[in-house]
Amino acid sequence: MQLARAKVNLWLNVVGHRADGYHLLHSLAAFSDLVDTLAAEPSDGLSLAVDGPGAEALADETDNLVLKAARRLAGHAGVAPRAALRLTKRIPVAAGLGGGSADAAATLTALVDLWRLALPVEELFDLAAALGADVPMCLAGRASIVSGVGERLEPAPPLPACAILLVNPGIALPTSEVFGARRGEFSVAQPVMRPWNDLAEFVAALARRGNDLADAAISLRPTIADVLAFLRQSPRARYAAMSGSGATCFALYETLSAAEQAARGVPAAWWRHAGLLAST
Repeated sequence: MQLARAKVNLWLNVVGHRADGYHLLHSLAAFSDLVDTLAAEPSDGLSLAVDGPGAEALADETDNLVLKAARRLAGHAGVAPRAALRLTKRIPVAAGLGGGSADAAATLTALVDLWRLALPVEELFDLAAALGADVPMCLAGRASIVSGVGERLEPAPPLPACAILLVNPGIALPTSEVFGARRGEFSVAQPVMRPWNDLAEFVAALARRGNDLADAAISLRPTIADVLAFLRQSPRARYAAMSGSGATCFALYETLSAAEQAARGVPAAWWRHAGLLAST
């Protein structure tokens, strides 16, 4: 059983773009304890069954990233794509939490084991990058400073221990639409010069950088502004922002009990998850 952890972009700066139109980013990507799970069993063919609270959102997808990852890995390794895959879906779809990318990364890892492939790490990461910009960071599975279009990863310093509340207003927001709506100048990347000593120092670093896609996302889905206002006003919240391209937003708290208390006040129509932020 492979865990596919929800990715949270704690800051996201757009620092330029390439000639092919892809934007260049500088971001801190970390992981929460919200997970999808991916199981792979031997089979005569390739199949995917999806269950869990988020399964309905994938009901109309006949060839999602899990199957694409399986076929790409099989083709690269020269083996028949034979596996019965079962995905238990908990991470919201198109929510800025990298759920599809995490599922694809978990598929690669699970099938390397199932098919007993002796594949160099570099080749596995190349396969991940071909599936999507977020897949390599999900394959790495640890907090990373992300640059380029998402393919360049540098291990982040350990993150201070803290809890996180994730809230989504129940709306999907395609990444391409958000980048298309972004206006204004590019940011200047602010490198991480030293580790953060405590949560106060950490949230100050987050606040200096922010999320350059927030205004564009709010222009497309104004409810995101309501989510941010709720989180920023929640008791004992130390910092709140949008994750990635949205629509999920997050707030950080010193303790899990504080995050859980804030979660109890989230409007019933909004999805929420209170948990812990991984320190690495």
